[in-house]
Amino acid sequence: MGRGKLRIYLGSAPGVGKTYAMLSEAHRRVERGTDCVVAFVEHHGRTRTEVMLHGLEQVARAEIAYRGSVFHEMDVDAVLHRAPAVALVDELAHTNVPGSRNAKRWQDVEELLAAGIDVVSTVNIQHLESLGDVVESITGVRQRETVPDEVVRRADQIELVDMSPQALRRRMAHGNIYKPDKVDAALSNYFRPGNLTALRELALLWVADRADEYLQQYRGEHNIRSTWQARERIVVGLTGGPEGRTLIRRAARLAEKGAGGEVLAVYIARSDGLTAASPKELALQRTLVEDLGGTFHHVIGDDIPAALLEFARGINATQIVLGSSRRKTWQYMFGPGVGATVARESGPDLDVHIVTHEEVAKGRGLPVARGARLGRSRVVWGWLIGVGGPALLALILTNVDADLGLANDMLLFLSLIVAAALVGGLLPALASAAFGSLLLNYYFTPPLHLWTVADPKNIVAIAIFVGVAVSVASVVDLAARRTHQAARLRAESEILSFLAGSVLRGETSLEALLERVRETFAMDSVALLERAGDTEPWTCAGSVGPRPLGRPEDADVDMPVGDRTALVLSGRVLPAEDRRVLAAFAAQAAVVLDRQRLRSEADQARSLAEGNRIRTALLAAVSHDLRTPLAGIKASVSSLRSEDVEWSDEDQAELLAGIEEGADRLDHLVGNLLDMSRLQTGTVTPLIRETDLDEVVPLALVGVPDPDLSVDLDVPETLPMVSVDKGLLERAVANIVENAVKYSPPDEPVLVAASALGDRVELRVVDRGPGVPDEAKDRIFAPFQRYGDAPRGAGVGLGLAVARGFAEAMGGTLTAEDTPGGGLTMVLTLRAAHTDRAPYTALDQPLIRTTAQRGRSA
Repeated sequence: MGRGKLRIYLGSAPGVGKTYAMLSEAHRRVERGTDCVVAFVEHHGRTRTEVMLHGLEQVARAEIAYRGSVFHEMDVDAVLHRAPAVALVDELAHTNVPGSRNAKRWQDVEELLAAGIDVVSTVNIQHLESLGDVVESITGVRQRETVPDEVVRRADQIELVDMSPQALRRRMAHGNIYKPDKVDAALSNYFRPGNLTALRELALLWVADRADEYLQQYRGEHNIRSTWQARERIVVGLTGGPEGRTLIRRAARLAEKGAGGEVLAVYIARSDGLTAASPKELALQRTLVEDLGGTFHHVIGDDIPAALLEFARGINATQIVLGSSRRKTWQYMFGPGVGATVARESGPDLDVHIVTHEEVAKGRGLPVARGARLGRSRVVWGWLIGVGGPALLALILTNVDADLGLANDMLLFLSLIVAAALVGGLLPALASAAFGSLLLNYYFTPPLHLWTVADPKNIVAIAIFVGVAVSVASVVDLAARRTHQAARLRAESEILSFLAGSVLRGETSLEALLERVRETFAMDSVALLERAGDTEPWTCAGSVGPRPLGRPEDADVDMPVGDRTALVLSGRVLPAEDRRVLAAFAAQAAVVLDRQRLRSEADQARSLAEGNRIRTALLAAVSHDLRTPLAGIKASVSSLRSEDVEWSDEDQAELLAGIEEGADRLDHLVGNLLDMSRLQTGTVTPLIRETDLDEVVPLALVGVPDPDLSVDLDVPETLPMVSVDKGLLERAVANIVENAVKYSPPDEPVLVAASALGDRVELRVVDRGPGVPDEAKDRIFAPFQRYGDAPRGAGVGLGLAVARGFAEAMGGTLTAEDTPGGGLTMVLTLRAAHTDRAPYTALDQPLIRTTAQRGRSA
C-alpha cells in the first residue's frame, strides 16, 4: 500500500478561513464520489464553519480523562479502522492531551499517511517551529504549539489562505471569529494591523520559497535552461584563505532573497607559478559553492581588482561579495587593497559587499605554494634597497649634524644589507655590502672624502663589516630559500594528497582534472593526447582552455605518460621543480582516461544486455501476442470456407469483422515492434520540419474507435508551429491516445488539449481511468511493461515506450502526471518553431491542474 497524500491549508493568521476552505474541498470531493470523512474538525462556535460540517461523515472522537476533566481528541484507531480515502484533520500543530496515542497531532497524521489515507489539514504560519522567535518578537506572544517545518514542507500540496489585515479585522469586528466579549481585546492586541501585516508577509515569503522549489524541480524535469526572469548574479571573490567559506555562504543567502539568484565564486591567480593559495582549501570552497548550487571559476591575472571587475562585467553580474582584508594595519602603506579598489572602480552598475570575518587583520601569512625563485618585482626591489638604500642613507647622515660614530653607521648600513637579502636574495645583498663599504670608507672613515684609511683599526672594522654583511646576507638568503622550498613542498604534498584522494574516491572526470592542472600551473590550455601506435597521428582525448594543442612538439610543456599518451600544456615554460607534480597529474589523467573507457565498455555491455532482454521479450511477444490474432483470423477464415455450414449474412459479416479486427491488431503490434527495433538500434532519423499541430493530431485519431465519442479535441489553430517529424509525431500521438482510450471509462471521453508555454508547446492527453501510482510513472514507459489488471490481449506493452522514444528523437519529452479527480495525464512537450504567428499562451484556455490519485494499469 502506498503512502497517502498530504494537503495543507496554510493560514497567514487565525480566522482567515483555513477550516472553511478545507471543508469546502471536502464537499467537492464527496460530490465526485470520494470517500471522505471528518477525523477531527473544531468549528470554535463559528456558525458558517459549523454549517459546512453538515453532510460530511464524522468519526467519533476519543474521550480522554485528564486531571478531573474529559477532553476530546482524534481517535486514530477509529480512523484507521474506518480506512477512508481522505480524512480531514484540523489544527496540525495541536498538542494532544497526555494519555493520547501520540504527543502531537502531526504524529497522528503521519500514522494516517503511512496507512495510505490521504489527509487534508490546516496550520497557521505562526505555528511553524522555525518562526517561533520571529513571531514572538512581532506579536509578543510565544506559540506553545508548533509543528516542525519539515512536516509541512513534505506536504504534497500547500495552499495559502490569505486575507488582507483590514478585511480580517472587519470579520473580527462582525463577530465571525471570536465571541463579542473578546473582540475588542483581540483587535487591540494580537490582531493589530502591524501584526497581521507582518504575519502575512511571513506566510507569503515562506510559500514563495516553496514555490521556488517546485519551479526549480519542474525546470529540471523538463530540461528547461532558458531564463524565465531577471536574476541576481553574485560574484564571490576568493583569495584561497579560510574566510572564503564565510563569503560563499553569505552570497548564497543574498541569492536566496531573489528568485533565480546565481552565485559564481571566482579565484584569481597570478601567472608566476603554482597558485598562491592552498589547493586543499580551494577544493573545499569549490565543493561548498557547488553544493549550494553555484559555480566555481578560475581566472589568471596579475592585476586582481581589474581581473575581478572584468570577470563580473563579462557575466553580467549585479553584486560582488568580498571579505575584509586580512592585511595588518602597516601593510596598507603599500596600497588601499583589493576591496577598496574594487568598490572604487565598480561603477553604479555593480554593488560591492564587504563582509567581515574572523580572519580580519590577522595577516595573510606565507604564500603556501611560492617557488624558491623570486619574482621579478622582488628582485628589482632588492636591487633598489641594496644600492639605492646605502646612497640615500649616506646622503641623510652627511647632511644631519649628528656624530653617531663609525660603529652605529656600520649597523645602519648592515640593516640595509639584511633588508636587501630578505627582499631580493643574495646578489643584491652582496652588491649592497660592497657599495656600503665604499661609502663608509669615503664619507665616514678618516680621512674623509678620500678612498684611503688612516687608522689601521678602521681598516679592520671595514673588513669585519664586509665579512659580517656577506655572512648575514648568505644566511638570510639561505633561510628565505629554505622557507620557500618548505612552503613549496607543503603545497606539492597537499596537491598530491588531494589527487590521491580523488583517485581513491573515483570522483574526478578527465575535464575536471585537466582544469585543475591548468589552474595549478596557471597555463592557458591543457590537453591529453594519445595515439594508437608509434607512427600513428596524435588524437586529443580531452582538453580545456582555448586553442588546445594537437602535437607534443607544439607544446610549451610536454609530459609523456608511457609511449602512446602525453599531457601537453601551453602558456609558459615550467621550471624543472614543477615537473614532479605535473608527472603525478599526467599519471592520474591516464588513469581517468582508462576508467572512462572501462565505463563506456560497461555501458555498451549493459546496452547489449538490454538488447538481449528486448529480443527475448520480442520472441515471447511473437509467440503469444501475435499468435492470438492469427489464431482468430485463421478460425474465421476456416469457418467461412467450411462447406458443412451455411452461414447467414449476419454471421458472415461478424466473421469478416473478426478477421478485420485481428488484422488491425496484427498491424498495430507489428508496427510497434518495428518502431521499437528502430529505437533500440538507433536508426530513427527524424526529418524536422515546421508543422501545425492541429493538422497532425486529427490524423493520429483515425485508428481510435469512435473518435467523435471517445475523444474531445481542443487544439487551437492559433498555436505556434512546432519543429517535429510529422510522421513520428503522428505515430507518438496515436499511441498515447489509444492507450488513454483503452483505460478511460466508456462514458468519459479522453481530452486532447494543447497550449503554448514560452518556446514550447504542450499536448496533454487526459483520461479518467484508474491512474498510475507515482512509483510506477517512469516504469510505464519501459518496453514490454503492462501494469495492474491489463489483460494479456491488451498488447505487448510498447505503445508508450515507442511514443517516448519518438518524442525524445524530435527533441521533446513525454511525461505522466495525475489527472485532477482521478486518472492519468500524458504531457507531450515539443519545441515551438520560430515563426511570426501571434503567440498563444496558456491564458487562452482553462488551466489543467493536477493532483495525486491512486492506481491504474498501463
